[in-house]
Amino acid sequence: MTAPVGPPPSAAPDGGAGARAADVQVLPVPGLPEVVPGTDLAALISAAAPWLVDGDVLVVTSKIVSKAEGRLVPVGDDREAAREAAIDGETTAVVATRGRTRIVRTPQGLVLASAGVDTSNVGQDVVALLPEDSDASARALRAGLRDALGVDVAVIVSDTMGRPWRVGVADVAIGAAGLRPLRDLRGQTDNHGNDLAMTVVADADQIAAAAELVKGKSGGVPVAVVRGVRSLVDVGGDDGSGAAALVRALEEDMFALGTAEARELGRREALTLRRSIRVFRSDPVPADAIARAVAAAVTAPAPHHTTPWRFVHVASDDVRKRLLAGMREAWAADLRGDGFDEAAIGRRLKRGDLLWEAPALVVPVLALDGAHPYPDARRAASERAMFQVAMGAGVQNFLVALATEGIGSCWVSSTMFAADLVRSELDLPDDWHPMGSVAIGYPAEPPRDRPARDASAFFLTR
Repeated sequence: MTAPVGPPPSAAPDGGAGARAADVQVLPVPGLPEVVPGTDLAALISAAAPWLVDGDVLVVTSKIVSKAEGRLVPVGDDREAAREAAIDGETTAVVATRGRTRIVRTPQGLVLASAGVDTSNVGQDVVALLPEDSDASARALRAGLRDALGVDVAVIVSDTMGRPWRVGVADVAIGAAGLRPLRDLRGQTDNHGNDLAMTVVADADQIAAAAELVKGKSGGVPVAVVRGVRSLVDVGGDDGSGAAALVRALEEDMFALGTAEARELGRREALTLRRSIRVFRSDPVPADAIARAVAAAVTAPAPHHTTPWRFVHVASDDVRKRLLAGMREAWAADLRGDGFDEAAIGRRLKRGDLLWEAPALVVPVLALDGAHPYPDARRAASERAMFQVAMGAGVQNFLVALATEGIGSCWVSSTMFAADLVRSELDLPDDWHPMGSVAIGYPAEPPRDRPARDASAFFLTR
């Protein structure tokens, strides 16, 4: 087949696609024979498209690259089982699962259904994997076409993917050589003078999708040429960053998991998110975030269908200073009575500095409302212990709920040792019992990883 060859369009001043719509052509390369392992794709394509010119972009379906590179897995008697095993082998992480469909991350960082493992357009006895390194495949094909035809073209290896929030599939670039895959417009202005603060255009993906218009999923045309975007092609230059530049870094991915999977991960990790944080940023903690944590706290189990939890948010600076100063004096007096010298007392008192420095302070309080009275000390002590266990469950809920919102906390027992003073400063009933203090704030730095603990040291079976 031959196609008219005209002068390449000039580059646009903004470094963009650089051509009017009328200048862009999408040309199929029909008549290619069946590709098998070991096929020389450069020789095959140069024979079918001798009309290639400098600045063209050759878009090659990944399937024929996989075939040529021998990325085919024999299936034996059970094709579906072989396909699932192939997906397992090409998966580094499962992003989402819906029924039989798995959205996974591949070793190349691609996120797509079934790791790109495919049974279409291959024999019944094999399944096809994606090319092992699609950028390397694109570079090799570009060099082969340069040797065969003396032309400098860009090459894109394309594959089909779904898109978040969108129905249907579209072709994207998974390998590229000889063109800029991304066009960064940040810092420029549009025709109305508005700043383009976030615009980075995935030109390689747009070219791959355009090429699919003439290839088709079942038309037997796995190769197309996009002509008229010469400004994106580095004629005479190196191969460039490749399609790897299109893969978002995992730490920057706002949607690294499917919704159900993110929720499941959150459920599994909620408890371990809670860490004792002792150094906080100065950012204030929203009162409604504390209220949400209280709402979670009071879902804890409690005896006799009671609600023994109270959480006092010490929001007044004056009240907080009086409370903490009084507790510090009481603690120092206790330590002097224990025989500690002033240096040792000072060191111990410093442990309470985080209560002064944290952006927010909450005092959990146990109210024995609904506790059963008993005439003997044994059962009365057990009844109180039962309520204290419920209080601990409520405090844990409170701390975990804060952690799930990225808010750090540290439970300190101090108010339990100065109960009368605390009741007086906070104007609490005489039968309410302070159960420590919780320093609250956003962590100044991420907590260190918590080493896993062996349950066998704590788990008994009788």
